Amino acid sequence: MRPSFLYPLFASPSSIRGVGDKYLGLLHNLGIDRIADLLWHLPYACNDRRRSPSVADLKNGEINTVRIRVVEHLAPRSRKQPYQVLCEDDSGQITLVFFKAYPDSIQKNLPLGAERVISGKVELFNGRWQMSHPDYITAPENSRQIPEIEPVYGLTAGITNKFISRLIYNALPLIPALPEWLEPNHMKSLGFPAFKPALEQIHHPDGTAALLPSSPARMRLAYDELLANQLSLALVRAKVKKQPGRQIAGNGLLRRKVLDRLPFKLTDAQQKVLAEISADQAAASRMLRLLQGDVGSGKTIVALLTMLNAVECGYQAAIMAPTEILAKQHFDTIAPLCEEAGLKAALLTGRIKGKSRTLLLEQLQQGKINILIGTHALFVEDVVFNDLACVIIDEQHRFGVHQRLNLSAKGNRADVLVMTATPIPRTLILTAFGDMEYSKIDQLPEGRKPVDTRAMPLTRIDEIIPALQRKIAAGERIYWVCPLVEESEKLDLAAAENRFEILQKAFGADVGLVHGKMKEKQKDEIMERFKNGEIKLLVATTVIEVGVNVPEATVMIIEHAERFGLAQLHQLRGRVKRGSRPATCILLYGYPLGATSRARLNIMRDTEDGFVIAEEDLKLRGGGEILGTRQSGCENFKVAQMPEHQNLLVTANKDARMILAADPELTSPRGQALRTLLYLFERDDAVKTYLAG
Repeated sequence: MRPSFLYPLFASPSSIRGVGDKYLGLLHNLGIDRIADLLWHLPYACNDRRRSPSVADLKNGEINTVRIRVVEHLAPRSRKQPYQVLCEDDSGQITLVFFKAYPDSIQKNLPLGAERVISGKVELFNGRWQMSHPDYITAPENSRQIPEIEPVYGLTAGITNKFISRLIYNALPLIPALPEWLEPNHMKSLGFPAFKPALEQIHHPDGTAALLPSSPARMRLAYDELLANQLSLALVRAKVKKQPGRQIAGNGLLRRKVLDRLPFKLTDAQQKVLAEISADQAAASRMLRLLQGDVGSGKTIVALLTMLNAVECGYQAAIMAPTEILAKQHFDTIAPLCEEAGLKAALLTGRIKGKSRTLLLEQLQQGKINILIGTHALFVEDVVFNDLACVIIDEQHRFGVHQRLNLSAKGNRADVLVMTATPIPRTLILTAFGDMEYSKIDQLPEGRKPVDTRAMPLTRIDEIIPALQRKIAAGERIYWVCPLVEESEKLDLAAAENRFEILQKAFGADVGLVHGKMKEKQKDEIMERFKNGEIKLLVATTVIEVGVNVPEATVMIIEHAERFGLAQLHQLRGRVKRGSRPATCILLYGYPLGATSRARLNIMRDTEDGFVIAEEDLKLRGGGEILGTRQSGCENFKVAQMPEHQNLLVTANKDARMILAADPELTSPRGQALRTLLYLFERDDAVKTYLAG
């Protein structure tokens, strides 16, 4: 249970005076449902109202705080005109402008002849000073009510900056006295304030510098958040390690049979990764490991050899892919190798129904199927294994921590290996996959030719057609990926259909179209025709699946490449790295090209190393969506920012490991304080599940 002294922070904002049902709904639109959400709603800028000149010394476009006299009210002649109030001081005149005005209210606040202090942005209009809708209007004796430095918050319709500021002002005193969870010498060396003063400094900044990611207050809160994240993941990892697993160590006969039939040798990186996985399988605890490998690095054969280790010991194994196309592709690769080794591999997808499905499920339950390959259909209730000991999840990095723990429930203490072809920066490994061990295939097979990557403006699109006709005549195949249009599938589809019609005029029946609105069966048929050469040029939205294997495809054209993230561009380019022929990737861009887009295209031309690209992607767009669009497996932090706080993350990771090594149950005084930290950052599951039993 969350300690009672934290209850006020998790109460509704309605506990603050002035917040009724109407405002609760508006605050919810900002993601504010508890007092704690208010405190984490940090300002992103501040208004400096200290400049207090005479009218003659006003600065155009800046916030000024001015003492004036009210001279005249100028009521509008029509509804379209604003209400104006002419004011002055001894040095000159300024007009206050109000749109959609309430005259009675304005006359009450600005009576003729009265002196007032006003604050807001001033502008020179037709040679005269004016201030539209002053932020503050007050009598001189109350001018201290105007904040000198005013924090600026993210807002929504119906919520003003003043309202949010007042709420947060009233919420800050609700922070209880909290035990210090950071080690004193560590705090001192980093120059960190205590937790409550840090929050107060950010919500009452003394200038813009106080809001920067590098400010001591922001660094302190970011470190707290990252430590909570790393500690909770370390607790999950500790729980996994406590869970008894199978000690799987096969005799190597089946693996040797498969390796002998392969037309290539394993790379050093594949052998290193296999050794790490084998050590996990042989250990007394369950395996939970992430395997990352760049496009074409050979993860599928590593997965097969991992499963064969379990099969050699008399157990079953399963590999799950995110789509039917990929599941079938895995089956086409794995089944013939299994057959030659005297094993049975089967494919199970949502499309397999009736007697075929019934027979497959019977054989699975009887143990006659050694390796089952399929989509998420593997994990529906009626799929029962005889003895599942190894589960491999391909391209499912969207699973969260608890889903990963539950994935092997089909088996009896089954090992889990999660694979991804999207290289992940170390930052995201630590924050999103810190509960897992991880391995990295950082080497491509010998003889793999680099892709010739070029960036060209869309205006040169007509020059490409004759070159593509020569490629098709030489028996090669081409992908043409159409642009992302404001994340709208409907517009994406319109762009693809339009390009398909244009290309049909040049290539006729050689062109095919595939998009996300198609039924799976339709998509599969088109992909199959492209694979077997009936279709030579495939126009597609970004539905082209990760890992789709067409060795004859040697050209990738990405239209409006500036709209794609680096990780997506890298994945798409990887589709033409599967054969022995030289490949080309053409990045077509539109004008104007922004600095970030230009940097992306330059990186794509300069390197094919997915791990370098992933790190650059992190720098260019922060930690939000590196693994693709909307990655629910990724961490959304309230305070911490990547890559600005990357060093703090690494430190928090080390700190969490040292804490649990010294105090695994968090029972020491610091351990108890750290439990408070976990509750404060809502890592309740880590506390309840992994400490309470």
